[in-house]
Amino acid sequence: MVSLSLDINQEIQNLIDKTTNVQLPDGLRDKLEEIFQQLRVNARAETTFWENYQRTAKYIDWIISLPWNKQSQDILDINYTREKLDENHYGLGEIKDRIVEYISVLALQKSRHPGDKMRAPVILFLGLVGTGKTTMAKSIADVMGRKLIRIPFGGLGDPLYLRGQSRLYPEAEPGAIIRGLRDVGVNNPVILLDEIDRCADSALNTIMGVLVELLDPEQNNKFTDHYIDYPFDLSQAMFVATCNNTTRIATAVMDRVELVQMPSYTDEEKIAIGRDYLLPKALKDAGLTPNELQIDDSVWLQVVRPLGFDAGVRTLKRNIEGLCRKTAALIFEGKIHSIVVDESNIKKMMPQW
Repeated sequence: MVSLSLDINQEIQNLIDKTTNVQLPDGLRDKLEEIFQQLRVNARAETTFWENYQRTAKYIDWIISLPWNKQSQDILDINYTREKLDENHYGLGEIKDRIVEYISVLALQKSRHPGDKMRAPVILFLGLVGTGKTTMAKSIADVMGRKLIRIPFGGLGDPLYLRGQSRLYPEAEPGAIIRGLRDVGVNNPVILLDEIDRCADSALNTIMGVLVELLDPEQNNKFTDHYIDYPFDLSQAMFVATCNNTTRIATAVMDRVELVQMPSYTDEEKIAIGRDYLLPKALKDAGLTPNELQIDDSVWLQVVRPLGFDAGVRTLKRNIEGLCRKTAALIFEGKIHSIVVDESNIKKMMPQW
């Protein structure tokens, strides 16, 4: 029997107490018992005990903060889904219908097989920059009442960012998946894998390998982060990915997703989006009222495409926000009370990029 000082014994007991009333998987609790026993054994070398203790304490804090069994309640209301999608997105009727179909299937699964785990499809939105891929993914989380985890892949060059690093390393931490789960506090969020075609060439194959594990329903119920070193069930999470093209995406990943094409917008659609969606939000964000800034119908095309064709609406959004900032500055300086942007002042009011 190892003789421990009172302080060391109490510190170990404090760690044990942290886990006592937390609902953990049985296998993980057995693993913690081994960790605590190892800590007691290492206490004979008191000079290194505190380093081991701090490492273990950090691990315990991560373990007890994860939503092993906690889920949010889904909203599976078709009328609500259509209403919210129409509120957030102009047009895109076929894509909205697809989302309604997915939610309908989940609703039927829940009502007819309440004891079974629901498995949502993995959706990959494909489209040019600014066509609304990320926004649509966020809307899916919104209409289902689920939390959202967004993981950007642009420039990602290390699979450990996703999977974490072994806690044997002093500065080790869990990967982005586990960090996101801790932040949202539920195990059934929408996990947005954004721009999966833009990870670095040097890590492309290994990152695609992690994606296969994440997106495969036969594997993601036992996703193992290197730091946590115990399987986490991701089968109730809904994965949504986005990309600009599929040429760099592994065939094994494509086999596990349902591809949804995001179309480019016509000028007429962009004008409607700018007038009915982007302008009201930009006015609110700038502290303006609709009467203080109005855009005449004759100049909307110049707001939409000042420099030529653009498939998405990012340039349009920036232009509208620039008009709002310019107007806010003029009002704040007392130079105007309101303005109508028309042919006489469009060039002066438009931001110069």
